[in-house]
Amino acid sequence: MTFKYIFQMVIAVIFFLLFSVCTWYEGSEILDNPWEWKYSTYFSKASDDQVMDAQDISDLDYFVYAAKFKPVFPVFMILTALYLIILTGYILFKGSIKCTALFLSGLGVLFLLSSVFVSNTPTIGGTIFQVFFLISGMISIMGAALYYFWTSKGFKTEI
Repeated sequence: MTFKYIFQMVIAVIFFLLFSVCTWYEGSEILDNPWEWKYSTYFSKASDDQVMDAQDISDLDYFVYAAKFKPVFPVFMILTALYLIILTGYILFKGSIKCTALFLSGLGVLFLLSSVFVSNTPTIGGTIFQVFFLISGMISIMGAALYYFWTSKGFKTEI
């Protein structure tokens, strides 16, 4: 692995951590909205039966609340995570055209399934994530097909 890949990964991890802290901070607003605890505390309900006060809320539920009502930083978080995943896949499968195309196709299918999973949400964040996952899935699958056919025809590019 060369310096340029390590540098890209370090920068992406820094941005991912920054966006995670911003998302966590914005999601902490759930502590002030007890009427939303019933609908946005999935992780707290998994570990406990019922959320009675603010101390029962898991920190992971902050991310759920932020994704539902303030989706800017969660989208940036997913974009940087996506960049890290694609960069890691590129480094791992650099020698194999088929493996890289299959990796990107699998990632696209995962995004399309995620789009279906969040499709019935009434919040603005859910709608944004549905569109984001749908577009990301289609781009990933089209990118896999283009990469496979472009490189298998002999059109090499230096990246």
